[in-house]
Amino acid sequence: MHYTTYILSCALALVACGGANSSEKAGASEQVAGASDTLELPAFDGDSAYAYVEAQVAMGPRVPGSASHSRCADYLTERMLAFGADTVVTQRGDVTVYDGTVRPVRNILARFDTAAPRRILIAAHYDTRPWADEDADEANRSKPIAGANDGASGVGVILELARIVGSKSPEVGVDFLLTDLEDMGEPSGGDSSEDWCAGARYWAANLPYRPIERPAYGVLLDMVGGEGATFTREYFSERQAPATVAKVWAAAAAEGVSRFVDTRAGAVTDDHIFISQGGIPCIDIIECANPTTGAFPPYWHTMADDMRNISRSTLEDVGRTLVRVIYTEEP
Repeated sequence: MHYTTYILSCALALVACGGANSSEKAGASEQVAGASDTLELPAFDGDSAYAYVEAQVAMGPRVPGSASHSRCADYLTERMLAFGADTVVTQRGDVTVYDGTVRPVRNILARFDTAAPRRILIAAHYDTRPWADEDADEANRSKPIAGANDGASGVGVILELARIVGSKSPEVGVDFLLTDLEDMGEPSGGDSSEDWCAGARYWAANLPYRPIERPAYGVLLDMVGGEGATFTREYFSERQAPATVAKVWAAAAAEGVSRFVDTRAGAVTDDHIFISQGGIPCIDIIECANPTTGAFPPYWHTMADDMRNISRSTLEDVGRTLVRVIYTEEP
């Protein structure tokens, strides 16, 4: 992803970070009072999501075209089928990236309850940055990153959500999109927003849905596992899908998750823009370490984006929020 510098950010709100403590967490499920019945929300397991992040990182950098990338794509497909997806669509094609070279793209779409008339989409990218071009050590800037937070964290949350949805069907269909070639933008500070998100661009241009099957809205997860992370309302998200932003932030509040901050941040060029252009209004849950400057965490696009920065608590807070969104969605 790329921070779009021409949008001004709002002032930094003074808020507390961190999620609910262990005494506030539900056990196996949570009772939610509805209009006429009681709904059980499945429990999201932060340890499980952490293990999925760790499994990806252990494969090595998932740079498109590498053996690690191929192994990861196979692993994600196998996990989705094992969790009970009705269908897993692998979308392959070729895209031209910033330097004019043509790269293969492999997007993965896992669909649960394809017969449901109303659907929602949860997305994340699984590729990793080929260059640590933000690293303080110049010798590292041509090396690929581990992508523990930038890539693996969103996928880890999605895998745990897919396991839950496969074991307890919600009232709506859920599609999980794992995009490729998100992080192949120009290295060394290239500022063009046209360089990024090649996989999502390809997916939106070749949307694998009939109009009647298209999800009502989407939620993108990017850098959602950082220690002490907070999530502000990203600019394009509020323009494209304000009702979804409100829905997700309300779900976080209902879960007692204070790291979803009611503050407008700047604009990020990320997959949600192109998913929205494909006709599915989509928002971005992404860590913005400083809403005033738009800075990402200090290890972003460096060799330090590894498991040391991944928090089970952050993964669980994001996952619990999305479980509430999924299981309280009206059919």
